[in-house]
Amino acid sequence: MLFALPLRVACSLLAWLSLYAWFCHRYKHRSYEWSCRLVTLTHGILATCLSAYIGFIDGPWPLSHPGSPNTTLQVHGLCLSLGYFLFDLCWCVYFQTEGALMLAHHLVSILGITASLALGESAAEVNAVIFGSEITNPLLQARWFLKETGCYHSLTGDVVDFFFVVLFTGVRIGVGAWLMYCELASPKPRWYIKLGGVIMYAVSWVFMVSICRFARRKSMKKYHAWRSRRSEELYLKTNGHLKNH
Repeated sequence: MLFALPLRVACSLLAWLSLYAWFCHRYKHRSYEWSCRLVTLTHGILATCLSAYIGFIDGPWPLSHPGSPNTTLQVHGLCLSLGYFLFDLCWCVYFQTEGALMLAHHLVSILGITASLALGESAAEVNAVIFGSEITNPLLQARWFLKETGCYHSLTGDVVDFFFVVLFTGVRIGVGAWLMYCELASPKPRWYIKLGGVIMYAVSWVFMVSICRFARRKSMKKYHAWRSRRSEELYLKTNGHLKNH
């Protein structure tokens, strides 16, 4: 089975490359990043749904069974995501679109998934990390597409930003801390699997700092805009330009 894993990962990588090529052909008038973002969106939705089913229904529960042997469905899910991360890492390096933090995130993800597949264990918690990482991804991509189409500065953009911040804080920071505690407290997982979990959680906190800064800037901008409109309304009323009927 171990020898079949590279073939599965290669098939996954080929599938993501093929999907990217089809998007590039389908959206010739768009940039290459548009097509890559569509691939990322597709993986985000598939990975979130599959990892949620594995964690919440198929099992085992990652918070109580870290370091447990991998199941067949877990292996399928990890191979699917490993192929995607390899594709996206190569794309980001080639087009130089991401900074060192995102590249480090992808690299740690690739190493963590590879280690779990090679060991035949710890897929439960690695799958949980994928769920926590990918559940906010569709919203992040939706935000980018809204910007590209000129629809970001709208109610839809505000709703997307709100749910992105809430989900990131609640799942990746809140639930992520619980998962990391269970991982570190359990004697079963290997030390390098634990180290990978700590690094991924630290990366999430770096992202969280940037998100907090963004949320503060946007909130202040909205507040100042509201104050400006309010002051204008009061000025017009005071000067008799608006009359009550």
